[in-house]
Amino acid sequence: MTRIVVFASGSGSNFQKIKESIDNNQINGKIVLLISNNPNCGAVKFSELNNIDFKIINDYRYNEKKNNQYELVLEKYRPNLILLAGFMKKIPHNIIRIYKNKIMNIHPSLLPKYGGKGYYGMNVHKSVVQNRERITGATVHFVDDNYDKGPIIIQEKVGVDSSDSPDIVSEKVLKIEHKIYSKAIKAFCLNKITIDKDSVIINE
Repeated sequence: MTRIVVFASGSGSNFQKIKESIDNNQINGKIVLLISNNPNCGAVKFSELNNIDFKIINDYRYNEKKNNQYELVLEKYRPNLILLAGFMKKIPHNIIRIYKNKIMNIHPSLLPKYGGKGYYGMNVHKSVVQNRERITGATVHFVDDNYDKGPIIIQEKVGVDSSDSPDIVSEKVLKIEHKIYSKAIKAFCLNKITIDKDSVIINE
């Protein structure tokens, strides 16, 4: 069984959906820990209600002490997979190095479009509407040292109507996020993901 650690800063809707998929035996894994920088967020409350351990790491300075704190906590919980679910902090290099190709993120656009620093949440959907895009979507990718640049695992598109507000686009994309994140996690837990240089293959 895959030991999973989730990183989240907000409501944790993807976190909750992943837990639901595990409970329904769709994913052969167990969430052993939540790491958050926000002690008052919905993800932490969800952890408390579901008896999932959580750890708050909330130091706004990018320093070795904080980076080592991440490392020590993860060593204790021994994850096979780390999932970012709306985590608003950059993952330190030492964690990316130790858990290479074992950290996934879900992003609310069709990367590489609308990716990078500053493109998150409603910022992405507002840009999609402002630029009159007719297609958007979501992307699951492995995490490297650059924002939203790691190898893409899976993407799915959704149409954008000319009358859609950013809120409506957000709702459409969130449905896709829940679907493809669970699909990617399931494939990882079944050892069906292989990486050839920067290309990811899901073996059906």
